[in-house]
Amino acid sequence: MVKRFADLLLSIAGLIILFPVLLVVACLVYYKLGSPVLYRQTRPGLNGKPFQLVKFRSMISVSDESQGVLLDAERITPFGSMLRASSLDELPELWCVLKGDMSLIGPRPLLMEYLPLYTDEQFRRHEIRPGITGWAQVNGRNSLSWDEKFKLDVWYVDNHSLWLDLKILYMTIRRVLKQEGITAEGDVTMPKFTGSQCQEKK
Repeated sequence: MVKRFADLLLSIAGLIILFPVLLVVACLVYYKLGSPVLYRQTRPGLNGKPFQLVKFRSMISVSDESQGVLLDAERITPFGSMLRASSLDELPELWCVLKGDMSLIGPRPLLMEYLPLYTDEQFRRHEIRPGITGWAQVNGRNSLSWDEKFKLDVWYVDNHSLWLDLKILYMTIRRVLKQEGITAEGDVTMPKFTGSQCQEKK
């Protein structure tokens, strides 16, 4: 209840204080990438229940008439890379926090297609609401392997507290300013999860 109250208070304050920033970024996304400005995708939330994730679009369309289907490395623009490096693309997720689909701090919501690939232990990351930032994000983000990331997510589930959340918020600000762990080696973001290689599947 304390965590949810803090989420409500801070998400409302964030949406009000950051409204000019949201407006400017929305205009820039429309100018640089066109419509739609917002990217929406179904993601698993608390207990794996689906919800609509909303963030600023940072890539061009999936396909191009002259080139066919494009890879992520071909779709992301310098402007999109700047949005991701600064985490400005994540700001609309404050609305998801306000609605109760997300928390400010928690395991990042991944893809629905990953749900059947998790081990029982990895699936425990869904025992709490997903977050805009989390323990894995401040300890390597996309530079971590999937197994490392899931271990950090489950550790947070077992050890989350108000003081840990404050520490993660502080570490998030530092990492965003330093732009650390934005990509995985050889990828513009993070390679797809195809299942754990070291543990028995669910």
